[in-house]
Amino acid sequence: MPQDERVLASIYEVFRHNSQKSYTIDKLDRELHNKLHYKFTELVRGVTFLEHEKKIITDGLGKYQLNRLDTIVEGTFRANDKGFGFIRYDEVADDIFVDKTNTSFAIDGDTVKAKIIADANPWNGKGPEGQVVEIIERGFENLVGEFIPFSDQHVATTNYLGYVISENKKLKKYKIYILKDGLTPQLGDIVQVSLKTYPSEESPEDMTAVVIKVIGNKNDPGVDIMAIVADHDVKTEWSDEALEQANQIPDHVTAADKSGREDITQQAAVTIDGDDSKDFDDAVVLWKLDNGNYHLGVHIADVAHYVTEGSPLDIEAFTRGNSTYLVDRVIPMLPFRLSNGICSLNEGVERLVLSCDMEITPTGERVNYSIHPSVMKSHGRLTYSKVNRALAGDHLDELEEKYRTLRPMLVEMAKLHDILYQKRHKRGAIDFEEPEAKIIVDKMGKPIDIVLHERGTAEKMVESFMLLANETVAEEYFRRHVPFLYRVHETPDEEKMKTFFEFVSAFGLNVKADPHDVKPSDLQQIVTKTAGTTEEAVVQMMMLRSLRQAHYSAEPLGHFGLAAQYYTHFTSPIRRYSDLIVHRMIHEYGVGKPATELQKHFQGKLDEIAEQTSVQERRSIDTERSVNDLKMTEYMANQVGEHFDAIISSVTSFGMFIQLPNTVEGLIHISNLTDDFYRFDEKSLTLTGRGKHHQFKVGMPIKVKLINADVAQHQIDFEIYDPNTPKIKNNDHNQTKTPYRQRTSQNNRPYRKRNRQR
Repeated sequence: MPQDERVLASIYEVFRHNSQKSYTIDKLDRELHNKLHYKFTELVRGVTFLEHEKKIITDGLGKYQLNRLDTIVEGTFRANDKGFGFIRYDEVADDIFVDKTNTSFAIDGDTVKAKIIADANPWNGKGPEGQVVEIIERGFENLVGEFIPFSDQHVATTNYLGYVISENKKLKKYKIYILKDGLTPQLGDIVQVSLKTYPSEESPEDMTAVVIKVIGNKNDPGVDIMAIVADHDVKTEWSDEALEQANQIPDHVTAADKSGREDITQQAAVTIDGDDSKDFDDAVVLWKLDNGNYHLGVHIADVAHYVTEGSPLDIEAFTRGNSTYLVDRVIPMLPFRLSNGICSLNEGVERLVLSCDMEITPTGERVNYSIHPSVMKSHGRLTYSKVNRALAGDHLDELEEKYRTLRPMLVEMAKLHDILYQKRHKRGAIDFEEPEAKIIVDKMGKPIDIVLHERGTAEKMVESFMLLANETVAEEYFRRHVPFLYRVHETPDEEKMKTFFEFVSAFGLNVKADPHDVKPSDLQQIVTKTAGTTEEAVVQMMMLRSLRQAHYSAEPLGHFGLAAQYYTHFTSPIRRYSDLIVHRMIHEYGVGKPATELQKHFQGKLDEIAEQTSVQERRSIDTERSVNDLKMTEYMANQVGEHFDAIISSVTSFGMFIQLPNTVEGLIHISNLTDDFYRFDEKSLTLTGRGKHHQFKVGMPIKVKLINADVAQHQIDFEIYDPNTPKIKNNDHNQTKTPYRQRTSQNNRPYRKRNRQR
């Protein structure tokens, strides 16, 4: 192998970009002679090495050629607004770079087939290059944008009402001409359109569409949020059949509903939720048994009793997958008559529940449990903030009487939570403690503040009880050997773990874990070691990026983050279809139907349900983040020119993302680093100045100046604040282009919210 890897990389580049050609050593020498300095022996050794690595092949007569596999892959095309794009086809492998001449007019989000025309070059870090050969499925059927009308004369000439420009940055170069077949919007209306034609050889930057929905005028309150909702295809309207079914359901528990259920209305079960919560789908109760153990009851709204399989409500819930929570509204999975009414465990009224009663020892061992249908009555609608005050014991006389009455039980709950937390910690569960940002808006939807909220004991103990119930239910039905729906979180990719371990080593952490066989406890130790340090937030952020996404599966693959062998979602059927299905299966498995009949029935449905719920969860999260980005940008828009303390949250070849204490994020582009010329080191995730050698790295505190807050693009830009810095532009092409390994800007930005979907 050549001592200089630049020689090896250059040799391979010749073959990669001339895949049809064959080269002799002499011809290769002539090709490279004017590009770099090397010894002829290095060239020979390099060719020999590439042949040995099967990167190139020989005809045995002195000619060499790229070992072309012409591999065809299928993946998702992610466009860049400059015309090129990337294809993501594998969770682990590098994305395939597609030059703008090789996109075959694919647009962002399309599912495509592509041929790899140049393999990855491991000696210079370049990823594979490809050419789109077929568009399998369009990523967008509908788009959202502002309608610009044509004059009457232009309409008569072109037969188009006007045009729309998508609010999606990656699609802004396309004009979408509006056909007369649909609705007729007005100037300034934000509309949703259904695409009829896509970019082609004849019209490379044009599409046609019909207007299917007028969301509202761009200046009307709330239209900005609903435009994002429509752009993400989050369903907001109910079918007439679903509403009719909801209206036919009684608003109270009937005598017939109680048949076959345990009456637990005398138990002091309570709901504990946020101050502004409207639907309550979980209640808890606790007491000490004579043998010294705890009885913990987790009682969950029995939505499956009302939303029956195949009914209009079931079809709607399956389509939505889950509720979507935005800054000033909720788009529910079920109509409010159910979610805030008969299915909500409101204080003082009877409600149907599925109960998970557990007996737990003082050391946290669950020694007995029972899963069964019940009728309960909430003895208190409690809030996290007031429960935390009750637990602290401060100013109890200022709290409502129910808090003082229930305080002994709440204190025991806090003790049990601590026991359960220590047990999870001991087995290796990874617990991130990061503040959540809540955007406060006024009546017109304008953001007026961003408030950070630290979770208290009340929030943590409810989470502990829900986690235990989820594990208990999952284990019970796994041991029954019946088809079931699991919430899974698979072991991280070893390459990502290797990179993460190298990253944290730079902070002086001695990581002894094996990236090929990483265990939850390995990562938990890192979280523990950095707790309370300045590196805590950035280490957790980088760890989250290195983990796989949790999802739903019919296979019990375990939950890595929780270090749990069995896990499901059982505790939120009002807002998650996965939980509703789990409840439905619990009911069905308990009614005595032939096991083979039931197993066959559910086995044929679970893969589709797992896929749909996972996809819809991702859709809701993306929608929530887009709305948060919009409102945070809007909040910062009147602060342009002001200075802020921040930390560097990510470093890329085109600049660095920074995060303010209120979790607002933005970019310092490489062109705005004006005191030097900076080079990016992908391995260490640093930018280093060529002249002054000043270095920027992840986690570094930095003072910044806000220079732009583009509300339309949800884009915030900063520059380093230093009044004494001279201005030097970083315009090097290699610095400003988007790197091969860059998937989307969102992937390089900090994870703002706690994962409520664990």
